[in-house]
Amino acid sequence: MDFNSCLYYIAEQLGSEELAALKFLCLDHIPQKKQESINDVLVLFERLKEKGMLEEGNLSFLKELLFLISRWDLLSNTLNSSREEMVRELQVPHKAQVSAYRVMLFKLSEEVSESELRSFKFLLNTDIPKCKQENRLSLLDIFVEMEKRIILAESNLELLKSICGQVNRSLLGKIEDYERSSSERRMSLEGREELSVSVLDEEVCFKMQEMWDSPREQDSESQISDKVYQMKNKPRGYCLIFNNNNFSKAREEVPRLHKMKDRKGTDYDKEALRKTFTDLHFEVVSYNDCTANEIHEVLRYYQTIDHKNKDCFICCVLSHGDKGIIYGTDGKEACIYELTSYFTGSKCPSLAGKPKIFFIQACQGNNFQKAVPDETGLEQKHNTLEVDSSSHKNYIPDEADFLLGMATVKNCVSYRDPMQGTWYIQSLCQSLRERCPQGDDILSILTGVNYDVSTKDDRRNKGKQMPQPTFTLRKKLFFPPN
Repeated sequence: MDFNSCLYYIAEQLGSEELAALKFLCLDHIPQKKQESINDVLVLFERLKEKGMLEEGNLSFLKELLFLISRWDLLSNTLNSSREEMVRELQVPHKAQVSAYRVMLFKLSEEVSESELRSFKFLLNTDIPKCKQENRLSLLDIFVEMEKRIILAESNLELLKSICGQVNRSLLGKIEDYERSSSERRMSLEGREELSVSVLDEEVCFKMQEMWDSPREQDSESQISDKVYQMKNKPRGYCLIFNNNNFSKAREEVPRLHKMKDRKGTDYDKEALRKTFTDLHFEVVSYNDCTANEIHEVLRYYQTIDHKNKDCFICCVLSHGDKGIIYGTDGKEACIYELTSYFTGSKCPSLAGKPKIFFIQACQGNNFQKAVPDETGLEQKHNTLEVDSSSHKNYIPDEADFLLGMATVKNCVSYRDPMQGTWYIQSLCQSLRERCPQGDDILSILTGVNYDVSTKDDRRNKGKQMPQPTFTLRKKLFFPPN
């Protein structure tokens, strides 16, 4: 058979459940949003062709997929391979094209019985809306929904482990086996490459950053760039500010949000961010009262433009939030993971290897963080604090060079003073203005912001707030003021 006839024959042999399995295994290559229109195996094959994952003379990915879904008959009879051959192939380092994380999830789905699936849905009842938990949903569908709401990721398996421990401890064992093997692979890689990981003294790093502006030998500059992100272009990059205040449309159109208030005081945050990042040589662009779709449209636009002569990208979102999402002013949800994922290296090549920073001022839940007695605690001058609705623990995409600064930790509110702005954004801006000229890197600054915000008190509810930065930065990040 020729190439296309071969693909057609294979597609004819695969059923709907196998298509669902293939789509799940391809999620790292074809995002979930682009999979929504795929209802036929041939359409999936076309998408893989477009990605360069499937082409005449290179059927390795297709072989891997068929091996993983246990269609060894097609592997042998159509593609002239075998189960044993694939086992050997996939043991070669870096040969597998489906991540070990996704394979682990897929194998879990094959082990779960119908009654265990019902238990999964029940235990996720508070994290995934009931409307998403229809009887027809498979465990793979549940995994996808968990990933969309950022309660499941390669670096965030705690909730999954907790549920598996309650539903079937043998499932928990499979996850722990995966974690051990992943750790062993990393250690092996580090050993082979003789990687040396060290924490550099902040003062030394700042001196390295200063060297960017001085003529250097090429090899010396290369060594510096290995430790510190370049920050020498002016403007450094774009800083977008989404400032959502008026939620009257949300109250009118979404019944369950009828109590959602306007975000008085948010303009103080917008102005603080504008001044701070303008002084740090960013081109600041503000957007007021955006719907969820408008936020997506703006980010899609900045995804497509050329950032070649820019060093960084910053996006600040000031809005109400809920689990894994922020709200547009129309009450519709925008998934934080999707907002950040517009700027991965593959989707925005001109920002590849450059830092992408997201500051999210929105609640992460409805709970008030407990205040613990502390002799050094500070008293707030204002008691008319408000909160920014609600949301989940968030994790940035696995790709490198991201920093996600959240106003608060999992399941908790964040505070906004209608007369001064939010605790988090105001502390962030003040810290950047004071500490960037001193040569402090961004993670040191955010640690200071954590301390500053943690000392504040909501006297009425006896509540506290703790911001949460999460990152995959590979280098030190400075914002030189000059």
